[in-house]
Amino acid sequence: MTRWGLTTLAFLLLLACAAGAAGRLLGRRPDAGRSVLVTVVASWLGAYVLWTFLGGLLLAYGVLRAYDGGVFGLVALGAGALHYRVHRRVGREQGLAVFVGGQILWLIIVLVRNGILMS
Repeated sequence: MTRWGLTTLAFLLLLACAAGAAGRLLGRRPDAGRSVLVTVVASWLGAYVLWTFLGGLLLAYGVLRAYDGGVFGLVALGAGALHYRVHRRVGREQGLAVFVGGQILWLIIVLVRNGILMS
Protein backbone atom coordinates (compact mmCIF):
# COMPACT_ATOMS: atom_id res chain seq x y z
CA MET A 1 0.00 0.00 0.00
CA THR A 2 2.91 2.38 0.55
CA ARG A 3 3.86 2.14 -3.13
CA TRP A 4 0.28 2.95 -4.05
CA GLY A 5 0.31 6.00 -1.80
CA LEU A 6 3.63 7.27 -3.13
CA THR A 7 2.54 6.66 -6.71
CA THR A 8 -0.67 8.59 -6.08
CA LEU A 9 1.23 11.48 -4.51
CA ALA A 10 3.72 11.59 -7.39
CA PHE A 11 0.89 11.52 -9.93
CA LEU A 12 -0.95 14.35 -8.19
CA LEU A 13 2.21 16.44 -7.96
CA LEU A 14 2.91 15.94 -11.67
CA LEU A 15 -0.71 16.74 -12.49
CA ALA A 16 -0.53 19.94 -10.42
CA CYS A 17 2.68 20.98 -12.18
CA ALA A 18 1.14 20.29 -15.59
CA ALA A 19 -2.00 22.26 -14.67
CA GLY A 20 0.14 25.17 -13.48
CA ALA A 21 2.20 25.16 -16.66
CA ALA A 22 -0.92 24.98 -18.82
CA GLY A 23 -2.48 27.85 -16.90
CA ARG A 24 0.59 30.01 -17.39
CA LEU A 25 0.62 29.23 -21.10
CA LEU A 26 -3.02 30.32 -21.30
CA GLY A 27 -2.24 33.54 -19.44
CA ARG A 28 -3.98 32.74 -16.16
CA ARG A 29 -2.49 33.72 -12.86
CA PRO A 30 -1.45 31.02 -10.37
CA ASP A 31 -4.16 29.73 -8.06
CA ALA A 32 -3.62 28.86 -4.40
CA GLY A 33 -6.05 25.95 -4.76
CA ARG A 34 -3.40 23.67 -6.23
CA SER A 35 -1.01 24.24 -3.36
CA VAL A 36 -3.81 23.64 -0.86
CA LEU A 37 -4.71 20.41 -2.68
CA VAL A 38 -1.13 19.18 -2.57
CA THR A 39 -0.90 20.06 1.13
CA VAL A 40 -4.13 18.23 1.96
CA VAL A 41 -3.20 15.14 -0.06
CA ALA A 42 0.28 15.00 1.48
CA SER A 43 -1.18 15.39 4.98
CA TRP A 44 -3.62 12.52 4.54
CA LEU A 45 -1.06 10.26 2.87
CA GLY A 46 1.32 10.93 5.75
CA ALA A 47 -1.45 10.13 8.22
CA TYR A 48 -2.17 6.91 6.31
CA VAL A 49 1.47 5.84 6.55
CA LEU A 50 1.68 6.63 10.27
CA TRP A 51 -1.63 4.95 11.13
CA THR A 52 -0.71 1.85 9.13
CA PHE A 53 2.67 1.63 10.86
CA LEU A 54 1.13 2.09 14.29
CA GLY A 55 -1.68 -0.37 13.54
CA GLY A 56 0.85 -2.98 12.38
CA LEU A 57 2.90 -2.55 15.54
CA LEU A 58 -0.14 -2.79 17.79
CA LEU A 59 -1.29 -5.93 15.94
CA ALA A 60 2.16 -7.50 16.26
CA TYR A 61 2.26 -6.89 20.02
CA GLY A 62 -1.30 -8.09 20.58
CA VAL A 63 -2.79 -4.78 21.67
CA LEU A 64 -5.28 -4.80 18.79
CA ARG A 65 -7.20 -7.79 17.45
CA ALA A 66 -8.00 -6.22 14.07
CA TYR A 67 -6.76 -3.28 12.05
CA ASP A 68 -7.95 -2.55 8.52
CA GLY A 69 -6.09 0.23 6.75
CA GLY A 70 -8.53 0.15 3.84
CA VAL A 71 -11.25 1.60 6.02
CA PHE A 72 -8.91 4.44 6.92
CA GLY A 73 -8.61 5.11 3.19
CA LEU A 74 -12.35 5.70 3.02
CA VAL A 75 -12.26 7.95 6.09
CA ALA A 76 -9.30 9.83 4.59
CA LEU A 77 -11.10 10.39 1.28
CA GLY A 78 -14.18 11.83 2.93
CA ALA A 79 -12.38 13.85 5.57
CA GLY A 80 -9.75 14.96 3.04
CA ALA A 81 -12.42 16.38 0.75
CA LEU A 82 -13.98 18.20 3.69
CA HIS A 83 -10.52 19.36 4.83
CA TYR A 84 -9.85 20.85 1.38
CA ARG A 85 -13.22 22.64 1.20
CA VAL A 86 -12.93 24.09 4.70
CA HIS A 87 -9.33 25.18 4.10
CA ARG A 88 -10.29 26.99 0.89
CA ARG A 89 -13.47 28.62 2.19
CA VAL A 90 -12.75 29.42 5.84
CA GLY A 91 -9.01 29.21 6.37
CA ARG A 92 -6.00 27.12 7.25
CA GLU A 93 -6.66 26.79 10.98
CA GLN A 94 -10.20 25.51 10.50
CA GLY A 95 -8.94 23.10 7.82
CA LEU A 96 -6.40 21.74 10.28
CA ALA A 97 -9.20 21.32 12.82
CA VAL A 98 -10.99 19.09 10.29
CA PHE A 99 -7.74 17.12 9.81
CA VAL A 100 -7.35 16.57 13.56
CA GLY A 101 -11.04 15.70 13.85
CA GLY A 102 -10.59 13.06 11.14
CA GLN A 103 -7.70 11.55 13.07
CA ILE A 104 -9.77 11.44 16.27
CA LEU A 105 -12.66 9.86 14.36
CA TRP A 106 -10.32 7.15 13.06
CA LEU A 107 -8.96 6.51 16.56
CA ILE A 108 -12.51 6.08 17.85
CA ILE A 109 -13.34 3.69 14.98
CA VAL A 110 -10.25 1.57 15.74
CA LEU A 111 -11.00 1.48 19.45
CA VAL A 112 -14.67 0.52 18.91
CA ARG A 113 -13.79 -2.19 16.37
CA ASN A 114 -11.37 -3.75 18.85
CA GLY A 115 -13.73 -3.54 21.81
CA ILE A 116 -11.44 -1.22 23.76
CA LEU A 117 -13.77 1.77 23.90
CA MET A 118 -16.98 -0.21 24.45
CA SER A 119 -16.99 -2.60 27.40
